[in-house]
Amino acid sequence: MTLIEVGDGVHAYVQPDGGWCVNNAGLVHDGTAALLVDTAATHARALALRDAVRRVTPAPPGVVVDTHHHGDHTLGNAVFAPPATVVAHATARADMAARGTALRQVWPGVNWGDQPLLLPDLTFTDRLTVHVGRTEVRLWHPGPAHTTGDVVAWLPAQRVLFTGDVVMPGHTPFVLMGSVHGSLHAVAALAALEPEVVVGGHGPVAGAAALDATTAYLRWLDDLADRGLAAGLTPLEAALEADLGEFAGWGEPERLVANLHRAYADRTGAPAGAYLPSAPVFAEMVTWNGGPLPCAA
Repeated sequence: MTLIEVGDGVHAYVQPDGGWCVNNAGLVHDGTAALLVDTAATHARALALRDAVRRVTPAPPGVVVDTHHHGDHTLGNAVFAPPATVVAHATARADMAARGTALRQVWPGVNWGDQPLLLPDLTFTDRLTVHVGRTEVRLWHPGPAHTTGDVVAWLPAQRVLFTGDVVMPGHTPFVLMGSVHGSLHAVAALAALEPEVVVGGHGPVAGAAALDATTAYLRWLDDLADRGLAAGLTPLEAALEADLGEFAGWGEPERLVANLHRAYADRTGAPAGAYLPSAPVFAEMVTWNGGPLPCAA
């Protein structure tokens, strides 16, 4: 785990290698106040994050922002709250209440630790600004993308953007619970901010080029879905036949199967984020991968 200073009073907490369940977090502080963007999947990793924060600032985080409902970003909430107030999109809170511990069922062999699921205290639906000393943190719901309850954190003075899993530099997008077209819209809106530093939900700290790369993948995915449907292929069949090309080196390529399921649903009139049973989709990803999906949490 590495704490990287990416701006004045702003740090990215990066957990290699950024694969399944191994996420990034962010810290904004001024010595007397602090805000945390996301936590971590396991109790041990959340404690390590807390220790890293303490090495930088004596102020415990007064606010924790959950960028979406997935457990790798939220299961560590209880390490920080109370005293922190946990903030999220209203849909993310509802999804957390319904299936916030799903990762534990997908990867039962991980030592998740004994920590309760702690739901957000404060929710919003569009935009919310939090001030950490003189630093303005603009929380924004860019629309359905990775999930239907995504939140990004934009620091305009520092030009730093925390994207959650809407963007994951060097890692394959995952839109099973969101929208392909929504993701394209969201990433375009993020690019319009002209960030200098992009901290994704997984992967290394990057620049604005990470937004362009994500857009390229999503457009390729969109075209692949069109061709797969025209050929009468199932999402798994289309994924097995696909040439990953420039995206072959990205982490978690098996997500293509899940992404095609969402792309197919988009094209058959399903609303963004309409429920798709994840268990059979994960089983198909295992088939594509030729074995179990690794989780290093």
